[in-house]
Amino acid sequence: MSIIEKPESESDQAGGNTPERTAPTRPERNTEYDPSTLRSVFESHFTYATAFERNTHRFGTRTALTDPPSGRSWTYAELGRVTGSLVAGLAARDVGVGDIIAYQLMNTPEFAFLYVAAQGLRAVSSPMNFRLAPAETAHILNDSKPVVFVYDTTARADAATALTLATHAPRILAGVGDGELIPGSIHFDELLAENAPSFRAPEGASVWDETSRLYTSGTTGMPKAVPLTSLNEVLTAHDVIMHFPLAPTDKTMNMSPWFHRGGNYCAGPNTAFFVGAEVVTLPQFDAGLVLDSIQKHRLSYVIGAPTNLERLADEQEAHPRDLSSLHGMVTMGAPLDRAAALRYQGTLTKRIANGYGTTEAFWNTYLRPDDLPDAAGAAGRACLDDDVAVVKVYKDRIAGPDDHAEKNGHEIGEVIMRSVKSGYAYMHNPAEEAEKFRDGWVYPGDLASWDENEIVTIIGRKDDMIISGGENVHPVQVEEVLAGHSGVADSIVVGLPDEEWGEIVVAYVQPRPGMLTDAAAAATELDAFCKSSVSLAHYKRPRRYTFVETLPYTATGKKQHFVLKQQASADAAAGAFVAP
Repeated sequence: MSIIEKPESESDQAGGNTPERTAPTRPERNTEYDPSTLRSVFESHFTYATAFERNTHRFGTRTALTDPPSGRSWTYAELGRVTGSLVAGLAARDVGVGDIIAYQLMNTPEFAFLYVAAQGLRAVSSPMNFRLAPAETAHILNDSKPVVFVYDTTARADAATALTLATHAPRILAGVGDGELIPGSIHFDELLAENAPSFRAPEGASVWDETSRLYTSGTTGMPKAVPLTSLNEVLTAHDVIMHFPLAPTDKTMNMSPWFHRGGNYCAGPNTAFFVGAEVVTLPQFDAGLVLDSIQKHRLSYVIGAPTNLERLADEQEAHPRDLSSLHGMVTMGAPLDRAAALRYQGTLTKRIANGYGTTEAFWNTYLRPDDLPDAAGAAGRACLDDDVAVVKVYKDRIAGPDDHAEKNGHEIGEVIMRSVKSGYAYMHNPAEEAEKFRDGWVYPGDLASWDENEIVTIIGRKDDMIISGGENVHPVQVEEVLAGHSGVADSIVVGLPDEEWGEIVVAYVQPRPGMLTDAAAAATELDAFCKSSVSLAHYKRPRRYTFVETLPYTATGKKQHFVLKQQASADAAAGAFVAP
């Protein structure tokens, strides 16, 4: 079996051509020592594929992957054989270097196989959000132009619609599951070649190869393509291994979908397969099933959004399980408030941690268990290999990385980071790329403060800020106050256009079951609650309320304020809001 080498022009077509950048010159040596051999070994063998191949024999008899829904499991040696079989099967279909392999799957074994196999081909793994609308999936298909598209047969109708809407047609279609296939598709198992060798790191691979292309979760609009190199894969795994810390003896379950950076890369297949740990799949979140899995499989780490932990705590209080195997729970996507942190430490595990990050740069701050509960609500300090700063915000220019906001916990600036876990690019989007990546720093657009110990607290997105009567109102501050009311399960605060004030503050509130059932009375009660808060200026309190069953979140657990901001005028016209 040989890996298909694409001509440069064809590879450019598959991967998407972008303007060439001038390569930085290497610094002059400071002594006569010549590191060229080290450089060669590093660039050729410090790849994710090399690390995975190593584990197929180093930990050959250990379990690598367990899939409770199917009752199947794979040792590292078996995982090496099945991924090697997939590499051979795809290569036989002329899939090779630089080709995009797209897949829209839940947390299933096939997801893990495709992620690894792409690196065995020097191809590019591109997982897609399975919650996207067909038009959004079509947008990504047109943007990435994959050669292969693998879909879940339970979502056949949406996948078929997306393929109809897309102008790009993937050459190979494959379905996972027992459902009906889209015409022209083959079943995933048909991609597996018989009698193929075990997985091998490919010849010619480099740490600079693009290995993954992720799409942002959409807090501001249509997803953007984020390229990651093999070096990004390795250093992200290192980061998680250091911060958890994670060992080959650990068993992990990620409650978040693997298709995003905080799923696959936070003790999902990326990190677990790198260190030699075991991954237990969870296709869809169910609090009872997660707790049962901790007890049955003796899981040591469980990862998810704070909303997942809230449901786990509810379920554990109602039906306690043995959680003594846990070494920790790690959350991402949103901060933990003090009351929630204390509750989870008492109900689930003492070792609760929280990471803040982005698709573009993974996590860059980490709130350790020892930081809780005193620093609850904060995002923590910079991760070990990262530089993080909070810089001033100006109306007419972007602050440089040394133009710091005061380290007093009060001045609000923009958080920026410099990290080797970032690819520092958006594919096919030079305008956004120039805005977000500046002189080696990532500017994600999040507002924050930091204190004298450089503990960062995220305030919200710059785009979400409400300007009412010339005053800035940060939605997160209002939402934190509302969260203190016993009847509020969750809320999103946005600005509603207003002729007199420019914008007024309005709140979409998700009540707890059986509470705040009368909208008029609830609005009056919440208004009084906000007025009584010592943490909220009166001009910041909501002037209108509407009560909803659900709120829009990204797959990473981040609130989508922009969705409700766009919807607010129509809701107001329809009479959905109630004034206190």
